Amino acid sequence: MEQAQIEIEVLGALSQLSAEEWDACACPEAADGGAPRDPFTTHRFLSALEDSGSVGRGTGWQPQYLTARRDGELIACAPMYAKSHSQGEYIFDHNWAHAYEQAGGRYYPKLQIAAPFTPATGRRFLVKPEFEGLGQSALVQGAVQLAADNRVSSLHVTFCTEDEAQMGAEMGLMARVTQQFHWLNDGYRSFDDFLGALSSRKRKTIRKERAQAQGFGGEIRAYHGSDLRPEHWDAFWTFYQDTGARKWGSPYLSRAFFDIAHDTMADDMVLILAERGGMPVAGALNFLGRDTLYGRYWGCQEHHPCLHFELCYYQAIDQAIARGLDRVEAGAQGEHKLARGYLPTQTHSLHWVGDPGFADAIARYLEAERGAIEEEIEILTDYGPFRKPHVEEQQ
Repeated sequence: MEQAQIEIEVLGALSQLSAEEWDACACPEAADGGAPRDPFTTHRFLSALEDSGSVGRGTGWQPQYLTARRDGELIACAPMYAKSHSQGEYIFDHNWAHAYEQAGGRYYPKLQIAAPFTPATGRRFLVKPEFEGLGQSALVQGAVQLAADNRVSSLHVTFCTEDEAQMGAEMGLMARVTQQFHWLNDGYRSFDDFLGALSSRKRKTIRKERAQAQGFGGEIRAYHGSDLRPEHWDAFWTFYQDTGARKWGSPYLSRAFFDIAHDTMADDMVLILAERGGMPVAGALNFLGRDTLYGRYWGCQEHHPCLHFELCYYQAIDQAIARGLDRVEAGAQGEHKLARGYLPTQTHSLHWVGDPGFADAIARYLEAERGAIEEEIEILTDYGPFRKPHVEEQQ
């Protein structure tokens, strides 16, 4: 049988694979020198996390990269980690862990297939073209077998694509539906063009917010590629530490990550800085995919009205329109994004739980949660900021 030719291996360091091997599976579309569809599963991003100590010993994210080879050729891989906690995942299972441990079980360690600290949808089963069915099947079966053999409580695949969620469900994994808020580019030629699609009240609100933000007393600038300089990261590290301390207790990324990313990923990033007198007072870091801008981190030293909305949401829209990108993913949570043109969108994950009784309880929970999420998305979409033609005609 063809499946018998597949060799599954777990690697403890990404340096055991060349960038060419990994990226042939992770981002084959970038072989022409263009942007990857998803920058967060590239060899350079995952290596930056590992080389900077952001993942690895003492972080609770221990690399266990999953690989599948056929006749020695790498045909599929997945960024997998052994987790000793549930931090930095953004699809939350803390209540599952609490319930299982209250019942006498041991939830950690668990296995996680994910882009660490990154609530951005993308392929998690990275398969070389022409090996899609074979490679995905090998990775799913290999991951589940590893979880079972090592008697870990569970396996989680977070922020996978909808197609992967359907495939995983067909293979017996439990599918979970959650939501984020994404901005979609409906062929807009400018920010004003986008505003024209909104109700008059929302247009006025956004224009007022942008004017307030621009009045902070300085200039807002975007830095990308060779425009990025080491001193920009010194400033942004201060912002990131402040936000991280307030949200998570401590920052997930080390200072060294930004230095490594500067050297290896400058073309994958757009850093928006609010500067006064040449000194940054606030900033937002975005990553670039082939058709998506991903808003990731924000921070400030000074608080000014609406500056957060401007740097994180409106400047991201400006960048997406200017670059001809299809969407902006502005990170996890945040219903306040709805009024700023970001609509509720389903996100997906897959789960395997070893204990049959616990798995049954999780399955029932996910079914109820799915119905609630679908209803919430429908309601929020209806309350969205976009104008309704029949209402505009009556005004």
